[in-house]
Amino acid sequence: MMKPIRLFLLTLLTALLNSFAHANDQPNIVIMVADDIGWADVGYHGGQIDTPSIDRIANEGAQLDRFYTTPICSPTRAALMTGRDPMRLGIAYSVVMPWTNLGVHPDEHFMPQSFQAAGYQTALVGKWHLGHAQETYHPNQRGFEHFYGHLHTETGYFPPFGVQGGKDFQINGETIEPEGYESFLLGDEASRWIEERDKNKPFFLYMPFIAPHTPLEAPQDLIDKYSDIEFEREPSRSASDETYKFSKILGVTNVRTMFSAVVDGMDQAMGKVLDTLDREGLTENTIVMFFSDNGGAVYSVGGAYNAPLRGGKGETFEGGIRVVSALRWPAKIPAGSKIDSIISIMDVFPTLSALAGVEPLNRRKLDGRNMAPAVVENQYIPLRKNLMFGSETPIKGQFSLTAFNEEWKLVQEIKQGFLSADVTNYLFNIKEDPNEWNNLASEHPRLVASLSKAIRDWRMLYPVNGTRSNLVPPPGWRAPLDWAKSMRKLDELNTVPARGMPPEFAKRPLDMMHGEGGRIIYDCEPKWWLAGWCLKND
Repeated sequence: MMKPIRLFLLTLLTALLNSFAHANDQPNIVIMVADDIGWADVGYHGGQIDTPSIDRIANEGAQLDRFYTTPICSPTRAALMTGRDPMRLGIAYSVVMPWTNLGVHPDEHFMPQSFQAAGYQTALVGKWHLGHAQETYHPNQRGFEHFYGHLHTETGYFPPFGVQGGKDFQINGETIEPEGYESFLLGDEASRWIEERDKNKPFFLYMPFIAPHTPLEAPQDLIDKYSDIEFEREPSRSASDETYKFSKILGVTNVRTMFSAVVDGMDQAMGKVLDTLDREGLTENTIVMFFSDNGGAVYSVGGAYNAPLRGGKGETFEGGIRVVSALRWPAKIPAGSKIDSIISIMDVFPTLSALAGVEPLNRRKLDGRNMAPAVVENQYIPLRKNLMFGSETPIKGQFSLTAFNEEWKLVQEIKQGFLSADVTNYLFNIKEDPNEWNNLASEHPRLVASLSKAIRDWRMLYPVNGTRSNLVPPPGWRAPLDWAKSMRKLDELNTVPARGMPPEFAKRPLDMMHGEGGRIIYDCEPKWWLAGWCLKND
């Protein structure tokens, strides 16, 4: 008989070997996100711009043909990281502005935290845009061991990489001042991190580009490359078309040249990372996912192109929320696949977790679905409940909202005044009319009413102090000289969230009284059968 000590050591060794083998079997994860690229701006959709790296991901993997995000930046990133509806999070109507202290609640669990707990190395290379005022919001506190990039957006593509006059480029909380083109710097850093990783562990790399967000800048050779590009732009059939009237008055010339150069530069940076995966022998068992954070910016200075989709960034027509997306995993996904199931940004966390065999450690209920069977087996998974997205950008009090299912889609445009609210309804049979030509709202008033109620109930989830459209700071506000140094450190903060003004016993009745004004109790859903009182989800 084997002695107990030898049996114990053998069992321990077997467990360690199995763990090591499992770690090596688990796929690496690379998520690449473009900022405002349009549906028709990529080569595999017939675009004019050279995008061989994006095309490679699509051609060697699967096109996610009906992938939906929110119509603006920060809400998409919040949904990606948490797998939860940004309406619950208080980051839905607008982005996190430099002059706000908003961020995703520290109690929310982020996707890289689950991967980190499962033994993955984690890194963020690029743009964060999910909170900057307190260290509780910092990427290094949300599951990323390594952070190289910007807390904000619109830092520019060349030094000094500033926001409102303050420096915004860092490594793990320490300001750096690199020289070079921003997209290329991100490609270099991501490649370096992959090459220098711990080769005994899988990795999770999140690479959100600033490109091709305005203000657009690019190296001269790329500008020259597209100097003669033609831009025969079809109308977006939305409010974005109105911006071209102002651009002519202001003397804005065709921005398509600069936009194309910026997209090309981003694609080159992506190509460097794909080449690094090839050299390191990682391509076969690495999941590479690409998508845009919202539809293309089709307003006058944006330069993107969404045709044949209607609308663009900031709007809830298809052009604002149905985005370019592809996913490659050579070990599991046949090249040239096309996934027709509706997949939302909230589905990414549960889906990637399932594909990697990682247990999601979220305490709060995920709003996203595990779409792994659709991605790997091309199994059609129907949408069981309405998807809803919204935006209040750029004008405060003007909302673009939508609720849709497999067949019907309602788009609501709301303009609020002091004494009124004007609502325009667009109802589309999205199954038969995917490009939203025929407004059927007058023919189906009951359906409009039903989807309108769904939107109303959904909007009631919003925290009262969530993001709103505030394009300028409070009067006299000044930006810090260095954003990395301006963040309130953990040891300068209380250990629990502030309770606010009302005493605890008054919060539930006050929450009920707020009604359509939103929630003062975080993540609390009003229930009609409780006369408007809410139930918490944790």
